[in-house]
Amino acid sequence: MTGFGKASCDLNGTALSVELCAVNHRYLDCYCRIPTAWMGLEPVIKQTIRERISRGKISVSINRRRPQTTDEVVHFDRTLAQQYIEASRELAQMLGTYETLSLNILAQMEGVLYQEEPEADLDGVSSVVVKVLGEAITQLNTMRVSEGSALCEDLRQRVAVVREALATVEERLPLLNQAYEERLRSRINELKSELTMSEDRVAIEVALLADKGDVTEEVVRLKTHLDHMLELLESEEPVGRRLDFLIQEVQREINTLGVKTRDGDVTKEVLRMKSELEKIREQIQNIE
Repeated sequence: MTGFGKASCDLNGTALSVELCAVNHRYLDCYCRIPTAWMGLEPVIKQTIRERISRGKISVSINRRRPQTTDEVVHFDRTLAQQYIEASRELAQMLGTYETLSLNILAQMEGVLYQEEPEADLDGVSSVVVKVLGEAITQLNTMRVSEGSALCEDLRQRVAVVREALATVEERLPLLNQAYEERLRSRINELKSELTMSEDRVAIEVALLADKGDVTEEVVRLKTHLDHMLELLESEEPVGRRLDFLIQEVQREINTLGVKTRDGDVTKEVLRMKSELEKIREQIQNIE
């Protein structure tokens, strides 16, 4: 689910802000943009996020605005800059042009200009960053909960459509079973003249073949799976991956239902269920 969270505080005169942005993703994928001096905090940041978010692509941006009086010094790496210039001249010669690196481009090359600052007290910074990060996560999750509520309502409606189609199939089953048994008996009677088979034996064979075409068990399991899906949607815990697995079981039962029945009216309802199921599958990818 998507969402955004932001929190800030003052850290010894430095304005610290944390921004989180979440988009849909099948698993938890966290990307951090952190000041270079604080890179050692990345494992702590990711662990904090994992404790409260289990699914989604999360972008974390930690920014700081330091006071004007600072001990940082901007340095110029003369040797590296010269290497860039010489390489650009060789490239220009190879291409038959006189263009070389401009000052603006050279200044943006990695490592030419860099800052040095006093070594950060990561232990002291860590607790503050984690606190502000927690506030941003709370905001993010508030938005995700709101979106999740709307998403769950949509899923409930789609499950209701599947149940409605299944009820139509269930009503037709007695007629289908009876027609199937009659077709079997008629066919066996046709062959009876060629085979020595008693009436009792015919009845047994009809019952066995009819049982193979019976979909009562599939209907019962499908109803159970749909009930379980609604239960999971009411859960306060992350259920996205469990729903992923459950939807596969639902798909299997619907497919078997369509294969076994071979009835035009039932096929229509099976296609209706499959259409809604595909929409449910897409939406489940957005659920944590």
